[in-house]
Amino acid sequence: MPFDEMKAPDGGVRVPYRDYETWLLSVSPELLPKKAAQADELFRRLGITFAVYGDQEGTERLIPFDPIPRIIAASEWQRIGAGCCQRVRALNAFLHDLYHGREIIRAGVIPESSLFTNRHYRPEMHNLDVARQVYVHIAGIDVVRTGPDEFYVLEDNLRSPSGVSYMLENRAMMLRLFPDLFSCHRVRPVDDYADLLLANLRSVAPPACPGEPTVVLLTPGYYNSAYFEHAFLAEQMGIDLVEGRDLFVDDGRVWMRTTAGPKRVDVIYRRIDDEFLDPLAFRPDSALGVPGLLSVYRAGGVTLANAIGTGVADDKATYVFVPDMIRFYLGEEPILPNVPTWRLERDDDLKYVLEHLPELVVKEVHGSGGYGMLVGPAANRGQIAAFRDKILAQPSNYIAQPTLALSTVPTLVEQGIAPRHVDLRPYVLMGETATLVPGGLTRVALKEGSLVVNSSQGGGTKDTWVLEDDAC
Repeated sequence: MPFDEMKAPDGGVRVPYRDYETWLLSVSPELLPKKAAQADELFRRLGITFAVYGDQEGTERLIPFDPIPRIIAASEWQRIGAGCCQRVRALNAFLHDLYHGREIIRAGVIPESSLFTNRHYRPEMHNLDVARQVYVHIAGIDVVRTGPDEFYVLEDNLRSPSGVSYMLENRAMMLRLFPDLFSCHRVRPVDDYADLLLANLRSVAPPACPGEPTVVLLTPGYYNSAYFEHAFLAEQMGIDLVEGRDLFVDDGRVWMRTTAGPKRVDVIYRRIDDEFLDPLAFRPDSALGVPGLLSVYRAGGVTLANAIGTGVADDKATYVFVPDMIRFYLGEEPILPNVPTWRLERDDDLKYVLEHLPELVVKEVHGSGGYGMLVGPAANRGQIAAFRDKILAQPSNYIAQPTLALSTVPTLVEQGIAPRHVDLRPYVLMGETATLVPGGLTRVALKEGSLVVNSSQGGGTKDTWVLEDDAC
C-alpha cells in the first residue's frame, strides 16, 4: 500500500493533518464540492488556463483545482528545502565547469560523450562568463515521497520551469474560500515569491549596469501554453512583459521600445527556448527572439535568466550524475537521493529493462510533460511491444526507473474524498544565495491508481501548506 500522508495504517490521523481533520469533521459534506465549483468559476473568470497543443476540444483548459490542501510538517520541509537548494548549487557549479574548465569530465565522474552529444549543450557558451557565475536563476525540482522519511528527486527543471503561478493562485484561492482555516493553522506564507524573484534577478545584473537594473520578462506570446503565467509573473514583479519584437540591439546593449523612447534592458527573464532567442546565432527562422542578443550576452551587456545552455543539466541523461556532482563540487552527501535509474545505453541495464518492461517506468531523456514515457504496470501488451521497438532502435534515448509507490493525500473526487497520488515542485531561486519560499506546486493524479500528475495528462493541483512548527 502506498504511504498515505494523512492517515496512518491503524486509521489514526498523522500530526500535520490533525487540526484539519477536526475542521473537516465539523463542516457539511456539501461544503467542499460547493467551494470547488466556486474555485473553477473564479479561475475561469480570471483566465487562469493553460493551452493544450493539438487538443481537439479546444486549446484552453482549466487545471483542476482540489480544495483539500496538502500539509507538510516543518521538519519535513526543512529536509526538502535543504535538499533542493543543495541540488541547485551543485547543478549551477556543474554548468560553470562544463562551459569552462571541465574538471568533472577530466576526473572521470561524467563521460564526455554524454554531454557534448546532448542536444541542449551549447558550444556558444564555452568560456562565456555570466554574472555572478549564476546559470540557474530559477529551478523547479520535482520531489516524490514514498514513506514517512523517504523523499526522492524525480526530475530537475532548469530551462524555464513552469507552474509557480499556480502555486501562488492556489494559495490566493484557498485564502478566499477558507479564510477561517488559516486562522487556526500556522501556515507559512508564499506571497513574497515575486519580490524574492525580482530581488534575485536584480542581483545578477551585469557588472557594468549603471543604477537600478531594468528587468523584463520575455514571452513567446499569447499562444504559448504558459502565457498566463508569463503575464501573471510580470504583473506581480511590476516589470514589463515583452516579446522579441519589443526589444532590439544597438551599441552593444539591449533596448526596449517604449512610448518615451528606447530604454536600456539589463536582465531578461526569458521564457523562450535557446534556439529561438537569436535568429543570427541559432534558428534563422525564429520570429520570437532578438537579433544580436547573443553578441550582447557574450560581451556581458545583459543577463539571461536562465542562462543559455542550462538544458544540458536538466536532461534525464544528466540526472543520473547529480548525486556525483554534489559530492564532487560541494564535498557533501546528497540530502535527497535520486530515484534508482537504469541507463539504457549500458548493455546490462538494457537487458534488465527489456526483461522487466511491465514493471518499470521508461522515459525519453529529452521528454517532458508526461509525454514520451511508458508506465509499465498501466500499459497493455501492445503498448509495451511498441515501446520495446522504440528502445531497441535508440537505447541511449531512454532511461528507466522502478514504479515508485508515490504517496497519497486526501482529494475531492466525484465519490467524495479519496486518496490520490501526488508529487511536489518546490521553486529554488539562485542569486547571491539559493533560496526558496516554503511551499511549491503539488500536482495530483485525479484518476484512481494513476501515477501521472501532469496537467497535460489530466492531473490537477493543490495548495501546499508548510506548517510553522511540528506541534499539533
